[in-house]
Amino acid sequence: MPFGCVTLGDKKNYNQPSEVTDRYDLGQVIKTEEFCEIFRAKDKTTGKLHTCKKFQKRDGRKVRKAAKNEIGILKMVKHPNILQLVDVFVTRKEYFIFLELATGREVFDWILDQGYYSERDTSNVVRQVLEAVAYLHSLKIVHRNLKLENLVYYNRLKNSKIVISDFHLAKLENGLIKEPCGTPEYLAPEVVGRQRYGRPVDCWAIGVIMYILLSGNPPFYEEVEEDDYENHDKNLFRKILAGDYEFDSPYWDDISQAAKDLVTRLMEVEQDQRITAEEAISHEWISGNAASDKNIKDGVCAQIEKNFARAKWKKAVRVTTLMKRLRAPEQSSTAAAQPAPATDTATPGAADRSATPATDGSTTPATDGSITPATDGSITPATDGSVTPATDRSVTPATDGRATPAMEESTVPTIQSSATPATKAAAIPEPALAQPDSTAPGGATGQALPSSKGKEAAGSAQESRRETS
Repeated sequence: MPFGCVTLGDKKNYNQPSEVTDRYDLGQVIKTEEFCEIFRAKDKTTGKLHTCKKFQKRDGRKVRKAAKNEIGILKMVKHPNILQLVDVFVTRKEYFIFLELATGREVFDWILDQGYYSERDTSNVVRQVLEAVAYLHSLKIVHRNLKLENLVYYNRLKNSKIVISDFHLAKLENGLIKEPCGTPEYLAPEVVGRQRYGRPVDCWAIGVIMYILLSGNPPFYEEVEEDDYENHDKNLFRKILAGDYEFDSPYWDDISQAAKDLVTRLMEVEQDQRITAEEAISHEWISGNAASDKNIKDGVCAQIEKNFARAKWKKAVRVTTLMKRLRAPEQSSTAAAQPAPATDTATPGAADRSATPATDGSTTPATDGSITPATDGSITPATDGSVTPATDRSVTPATDGRATPAMEESTVPTIQSSATPATKAAAIPEPALAQPDSTAPGGATGQALPSSKGKEAAGSAQESRRETS
């Protein structure tokens, strides 16, 4: 029977695990992502190979929500540049999602293997992505996690199509969206600035993808010391807010003006002025003959190998407080008077860079540079470079019509994307260091820790005893 579970909410209509194994042979795990394990599966009847994503319900509410979300979105879509849903089974313990199998390579690998690579090749890739995204946007679906890792060639034939994968963060745009979500380097200014957002965030991400494919460089990046994660993230978010990127020489010297124009329009800081996917398809660099045929492979490949060979965006890039860094100076002074959660900012060289979620909307590092909002307003690590939304983040409307997430402390971010974002971004304060909580339980006895005055008195008495002895 197609689609093993038709009604996700019907708890009495579970599939038996044997229904999955009767129909499919599941191979070894080939990849582990944030919410699921990925297998290669073979249909026992047809012999056709598929991709199987298995979500464990016991892994928590966010995992269950991600699985239901991906199933719901994939059932709505049918497009040649989107991996299609094949089958779904929902047992009492697991979700099984079977998809088309893409056997081609990621775009980076394809470029490195080419003897000749030009703007026209990039234009062909971007056109297919734009067509898929325009289709999603026509259904009011926002992907929210477009990035190069989610673009693969369908097969290894010379003229293979590009397909978009990974829809667990996709969302129906029923009104503007509130929660931050995405991969940090691809985040649009309105997401970083904690404004309400919608379909334009996907167009911004396509602009970032296009920038990388034409130059081999990410648009918002600065060389820092290997372990200097704090400065990396601070500069990244400030540059995104300000739209601070350049077509720098020599990487852009041979790139056409039409290509630069489309990048500029896709990466417009003001979301209401950003070009749409449908409009971008009609741009001369996509639909006309403006894309240059000059070979740019050597320059692009050299920069790709330099910037991405160590997979900097997939490693432990320290993604720290979105909230505290985006807090206005006058509000940060209020926050300084309150107890702050402990951070490892003072020990950047520590071998273990894992962290527990804060309760003030701060961001903690993941193993691959991703951020995931938790259910209490904090942001916790993901494992695939993505950011997933909080399940219960409340939002209070601002006086200018934007939404401001309700936090457990009294302050909220106020940085806005304006005509002069660089000025406002420059005022972002450093995160406050943690302060001791005098009311917290202490020791195994569970008694309250002494107050600061008590500590001073105890210290003086101890010193007197030393002098006497």
